Amino acid sequence: MRKQRGLSIISMLVFAFLIIPMIIIVVTSFGENPSIQFPIQGFTFDWYLNVFETNSLIQSFFLSIQISMIATILALLVGIPAAYALARYSVKGRDILKSFFLSPAMIPGVVIGYALFQFIVIQFQMPIFQGLLLGHFLISLPYIIRVVGSSLEQLDFSIEEVAWTLGCTRVRAFVKIVLPNIQAGIFASFMLAFINSFNNIPVSQFLSGPGVTALPTSLMNYIEYNYDPTVSALSVLLMVGTVILMYIIEKTLGLASIS
Repeated sequence: MRKQRGLSIISMLVFAFLIIPMIIIVVTSFGENPSIQFPIQGFTFDWYLNVFETNSLIQSFFLSIQISMIATILALLVGIPAAYALARYSVKGRDILKSFFLSPAMIPGVVIGYALFQFIVIQFQMPIFQGLLLGHFLISLPYIIRVVGSSLEQLDFSIEEVAWTLGCTRVRAFVKIVLPNIQAGIFASFMLAFINSFNNIPVSQFLSGPGVTALPTSLMNYIEYNYDPTVSALSVLLMVGTVILMYIIEKTLGLASIS
């Protein structure tokens, strides 16, 4: 009983640690004071209107959506075959490769951002948009390989071999047999990679440039000069959008299928 009570208390403290800052953000987004404060004075929706009137935030939001979507789709196109090869065949040094693909999740984001800056901007001098896209592709790829690879390791490949014996080509068997059986893993990897790309600050900071600024960078720049509740309002809108997205996923696909 004491152990269960202790675990319950710890769980409640962790939950409070996660949820209380979100509540504070929601509350501060409605304050009338031109600076972020808690508790608030008055009540207004003006800061939500200001979000849509601030062109830099709107443009950076759509740019982040575009970059994250394209980068994640490209990562899927490359990562799924790579994960299949690692899971299906006895590739020499497979464990080392798996550890390598997990490395971006263990290395500090600032280190990755600076390394990509040196590689993409300094060495190859790529255009800003293409460089930002390549950077987000590189940070998204490991998540695709790891999550899809985990789904493939649980797949019974004998069903694919049966398709081969029945005259199905390897490519068709992969498309008709393998992909449908790991669609939950593919979807989960897409969501994980997309969210990580959209919210990534270090890579966006290092690879952004004039006229091409991702949302995290734009928010950091806005806070530097304007400490008003507009940022809180935008954060609330992003949280609401995430909740709506997860609700749609639950109704169409089911959260259990991506767990």
